[in-house]
Amino acid sequence: MAQNRVFFAFFLMSVIAVKMAIGCQGHRKNSERPHIILILADDLGWSDVGWRDSAMYTPTLDRLAQEGMILNDSYMQPTCTPSRAALLTGMYPFRLGLQHSVLNAGRDNYLSDQYTILPQYLKRLGYATHMIGKWHLGFCNWKYTPTRRGFDTFYGYYNGIEGYYNHTGHKDGYDFRDNEEVDWSAKGQYSTHLFAARAQQILMSHDFFQPLFLYLSFQAVHGPFEVPDSYIETHCAHVRDADRRMRCGMIAALDEAVANVTRTLEEEGYLDNAIILFSSDNGGPTNKASSNWPLRGSKTTLWEGGTRSVGFIHSRTHLRKAGRTYSGLVHAVDWLPTLLAAAGSNGSDVDLPRNIDGMNLWEQIKIGIRSPRLEFVYNIDDVKDNAALRMGRFKLLSGNPGKPNDWANPPSGARPRAAPKGRVPDVHLFDLDVDPAETRNIADRRPKTVTNMLQKLEKYKQGVVPTRRGHVMKLSNPRLHNNTWSPGFC
Repeated sequence: MAQNRVFFAFFLMSVIAVKMAIGCQGHRKNSERPHIILILADDLGWSDVGWRDSAMYTPTLDRLAQEGMILNDSYMQPTCTPSRAALLTGMYPFRLGLQHSVLNAGRDNYLSDQYTILPQYLKRLGYATHMIGKWHLGFCNWKYTPTRRGFDTFYGYYNGIEGYYNHTGHKDGYDFRDNEEVDWSAKGQYSTHLFAARAQQILMSHDFFQPLFLYLSFQAVHGPFEVPDSYIETHCAHVRDADRRMRCGMIAALDEAVANVTRTLEEEGYLDNAIILFSSDNGGPTNKASSNWPLRGSKTTLWEGGTRSVGFIHSRTHLRKAGRTYSGLVHAVDWLPTLLAAAGSNGSDVDLPRNIDGMNLWEQIKIGIRSPRLEFVYNIDDVKDNAALRMGRFKLLSGNPGKPNDWANPPSGARPRAAPKGRVPDVHLFDLDVDPAETRNIADRRPKTVTNMLQKLEKYKQGVVPTRRGHVMKLSNPRLHNNTWSPGFC
């Protein structure tokens, strides 16, 4: 804690210096295009927020969601890497070869640079682009790293999992960068604090007239379970289950970080012309005390609990129907064209390909009317041999959707529901309008719907790019790079 106090004292001095410099420049004008703040929470479950489980301490997220628009039917992928790939490319991961799982440390796997990603498009519109936090889209070659993919700056880590304080992951490799340099000064500092502080620094030093894109991809609340004791003692002592109590503390720290960033957005005048998109990257891992209640399943599964994301969009000036829930379908691939439209792009001015899977939903979200998206592919996994498709109110699951397949970690007072016994059917069909918790498989009662959706799924499968597994590269070993994870091994 002493190290944290030293860090924040230094940060406060930096804040004062920046503010004095800004003050000497006179009044700053706001950008004509909206500032876009994209906040991604890692492994945050459907009911890991206060507006769905009052035991969780998220006053800032609750307020922003209630002031903005809660996204009730917004979907991501079942795991980290595929979600990030879909979000930044506007394409289904099964078209990228990234549909199966996460990118593991040391493999020569990556999001190919043949695909243009969101910050590159936004730079064509004059945006300054900054990324903070978790990348997890490959780094075996420098050209696959954030600062070579359209981000002006990067502060964070390349891999998918590491300690919150020691920033060390697989094979004891240190993984923390300030742009392209290893940042040893971060060691011992809690990542949630570091990422929020860097976001605040960027906001206070940015040229206010230039539109800003800030991608804040938190490590929180992914494992391991690490958080300063004060968050648990102050906000989560009432939670009975020890693991759920620890997760509550990590979520409280995340909420405080978002509070600090939004306070700076307010103080610096950004909120008068900003769009904040907050989302989880997949469902929460129920075996690690996350809750997707009342949705079925967990992270890594094709059930609703693994794919429906908790999120909201907030804007003082760009949402006409704020303070309500948006129930239109939104998929991760939609955010690229939607945010580009919010930034004033017509698509052709940034050379947006016509063959992306995402749909521009900005006009519908902005005024709160029905989404034009009527279907989407949850995923097509050629390794697990499973897939899922949404068409209107119906959801079809082909193959085993994955385990756990129960309804786990209900909030206090809710009646638990056990997983079905026996063999898992090869095909599931659910009417999500009346059964969003996926409790009644109606495949036998609607054979024509099943046949139609299976045929549609087969058409999508014609566009599947086989999963890129990659190979473990000996040159990736951190011991060859001063005990750090470093690009240049493929």
